[in-house]
Amino acid sequence: MLFRLIRAAAIPAALLAAVLAPAGAARAQGSLNLYCSVQLEWCQAAANAFQRDTGIRVAVSQKGSGEVLAQLRAEAGNPRGDVWFGGTGDPHLQAAEENLSAEYRSPSLDQLHDWAQKQARDSRYRTVGIYAGALGMAFNPELLARRNIAAPACWRDLLDARFRNEIQMANPQSSGTAYVMIATIVQIMGEDPAFEYLKALHRNINAYPRSGTGPIKSVARGETAVSVSFVHDAVTERLGGFPVSSAVPCEGTGYEVGSMSIIRGARNLRSAQRFYDWALTPAAQQLGAESKQFQTPSNRATPVPAEAPRMADIRLIDYDFAKYGASAERRRLIERWDREVNALPR
Repeated sequence: MLFRLIRAAAIPAALLAAVLAPAGAARAQGSLNLYCSVQLEWCQAAANAFQRDTGIRVAVSQKGSGEVLAQLRAEAGNPRGDVWFGGTGDPHLQAAEENLSAEYRSPSLDQLHDWAQKQARDSRYRTVGIYAGALGMAFNPELLARRNIAAPACWRDLLDARFRNEIQMANPQSSGTAYVMIATIVQIMGEDPAFEYLKALHRNINAYPRSGTGPIKSVARGETAVSVSFVHDAVTERLGGFPVSSAVPCEGTGYEVGSMSIIRGARNLRSAQRFYDWALTPAAQQLGAESKQFQTPSNRATPVPAEAPRMADIRLIDYDFAKYGASAERRRLIERWDREVNALPR
């Protein structure tokens, strides 16, 4: 025993630590800073599973997609993040255009749905689709019944006087969800009629929360009757025990291609590439449903939860991601909304 201790003492400290460390710690191969724009439960589940599978330590920062885009711009000269995971695809395309994300072609690309591969091609392989979800309207049926208000079925219904001060949508300056709504209405109606619609809708809005999920959480808590939300978020709230239903607008609707990007200048590039490849696998993508999030996964082999809205059954518009994901177009539409809509009294 003494001989073994003497021999151990002769081993350099760093090597001795590696020899005596538990197997999991010995596998540790660095770190990863993850900017995450999906729900915190999903962010943390992904971080925990990736760390368990690879030994790479993951630090998570959860923010809306608009806020992450602003952070990438602010940090462009000295990036602090490595991967941006989730959030609506338009700001990811904008980051690609502004050279804020790095080109990377995962070996898993050919396993993905066409819409996810198209997102990669449109960005010159600086982002990729990881899920899709349709935009719609969520509402609290118990609250509507108490107020004797019929539920909305179409975009035009939201302008009705019965919804005065009853609607929430997020602020497009910070929320990708809200920007998808504006771009959807523009593509359905044409730009000038769309902004007349948004001005009329403004009279029925009681708040513009910063987060895209803020409005539907207010619906779930009975704080507002209706929200403009992704319909998969209504499933999450309903399965959580809240009185939430949803409708897909009769005129048709837009959708998001939730995306993932490696941040240009990432300090932990190899770890970022490993996470990118891992996040496109069916096992990793199933973590969404396990976290009670019900988007449609991008890997064709990933099981779609029974509770998830069926994209094939929804009247989707031919959403022009290349045009409305462009930096100048996004900025122009948001500035017009802020100038012509948000500045109006309610």
